[in-house]
This record gives sequence, C-alpha cells and structure tokens, in this order.
Amino acid sequence: MLTTCDLQADEDLGKFMDYCTYGHMIDNVVLIVTGTLHERDVQSCSGEHVRPHAWPVLLLSRELLDKCHPLGMFDSIATLAVASNMRELYRLVLVDTPLAPYFSEHLTHEDMDEMNIEIMRNTLYKAYLDDFQRFCRDLGSTTSEVMGDLLAFETDRRALNITLNSIGTELTRDDRKKLYSNFGLLYPHGHNELAQAEDFDQIRAAMEKVPAYASIFSKLGFGESQMLDKLLYEEEVKRCVMCFEQQFHYTPFYAYMKLREQEIRNIMWISECVAQNQKSRIHDGIVYTV
Repeated sequence: MLTTCDLQADEDLGKFMDYCTYGHMIDNVVLIVTGTLHERDVQSCSGEHVRPHAWPVLLLSRELLDKCHPLGMFDSIATLAVASNMRELYRLVLVDTPLAPYFSEHLTHEDMDEMNIEIMRNTLYKAYLDDFQRFCRDLGSTTSEVMGDLLAFETDRRALNITLNSIGTELTRDDRKKLYSNFGLLYPHGHNELAQAEDFDQIRAAMEKVPAYASIFSKLGFGESQMLDKLLYEEEVKRCVMCFEQQFHYTPFYAYMKLREQEIRNIMWISECVAQNQKSRIHDGIVYTV
C-alpha cells in the first residue's frame, strides 16, 4: 500500500511515508544481527571454524530474512551478517541506508552482545522518533497536531517499556534515561521519575501523574501488570481511529499502518490460542479496531 502511494505522492507525503518504514528497518536490523549473533555462538560452541567472508552465506538463512518486515527491507539487508561490531555494521552495510544518520550520531558501543544490541535498538528508536517528530512539526497544520499526539504516545510507551525491561539488569539509571526520547507527555519530569524507578509500583506512580495515562492504569488492578500491553494497544487503536475524523493531513497513512499491524497481532494471538487448545482465552488478548 505504501509503495504504490509513495509513487503518487508529493515530496512531503513521500518523505512522511518513508519515515513510517524506518521503525521497521530498525527492527529488521536488530532481528538479523541478533539471529546472526546466536548462530555464531552455536558454531563457536560446536568448534566449527567459519571464514569471515563466508559468514553472510552460512549465517544469514532464508528463514531469518523471511521473518523481516516487508516495509523495513533495504538493498543491503542480506549482508548484515558480515559485521562483527557496531562500527563495521555502519561502515560496511548501513552507511547508504536512511538509518545512517541515527547510527553515526548516536551509537557508541562497539561490541555486539545481547545487551548492546537492545541498547542499539532503543538508541536508534530514540533518534528516529525525535527526527520524525521534528519533521511533522515542521510540516505544521493538522499533521503536526495529530501526528504529534500519536508520536508522543509512542515515545511514552517506549519509555515505559524500557523502564520495565531494564529493572534488575546491568543498565544504570543514567543509561536508562539516555534511551528516552526528548518529547512526549512524560518529558522531562516523568522521565526523571521513571529513570529512578526500581519496581512496578514506582513506575505506576510516575505514569499516573499524567492524566492521559492515569485513566489507563486505573483499569489495571494491582498484580495485573501482564494486562498492560493490551491496554496500551487499545489506547493506540483509539487514537489512530480518532485521527480519521479530521481532514487534509497525512496522519491517516500512519494510522492505517498501525491498525493493520494490530489486526495481524490479533490473528497471531488467535492462532496461538487455537494451536495450544486455549480457545477460551481468545477474547482475552484481542484488541478490537472498530
């Protein structure tokens, strides 16, 4: 859908739709780098010797490429396995992609282990969302207003998930805070509290100080943190649907993509429930898009 529309779009709309794909590019890079890292670990443990120039052929399987999101594909994606550190990843593969500015300006970690790969993902997303927000702000008018709301929600959700996933890890509070974007309803005071949070109750207290998120957490009973993802997806769907009520702006292209992604998550959830003979739980995970 985006490819066909992109051919007919003017310069601003074409750039806007390009931005819609950058998040998927980041996810694809992380998927392949992580998969490649695991394959190297397996071969190292088994005592196999693999020549460096053979890595792309031996390690980047068709199965791994098939798992990549189609909106995040780029010409050099199949050669990602050749990189053994962040500098090589940028210099050999990503320098000619739209992600190049995010890598060159924001990444400092050299080694590619699981912790640094997750830091890489969140650092790139921070740079990408900050850049996307600036682009939409410069467009002005309704696109700036409505997309600003959706992107603020996205960056706040990422800050929440980063905090939840980093509790009990080696990531310091200062490093955690560096992964939060520079805008959103939580910026800056909510970010300061999230950076200091040590458990779910402290995270909840920080989020509930923002009225828009207090209403979400009010639906969440104590000890029900596993339902948080569904509540956040429901909020995202509601915001995406509402953006169609205004006219003459670019946001519906982004919202349409997000709503289709939610439909895919629903289908995956239903499939898992059927496969595990848990049909009674189907409605527990479905987020309705209408």
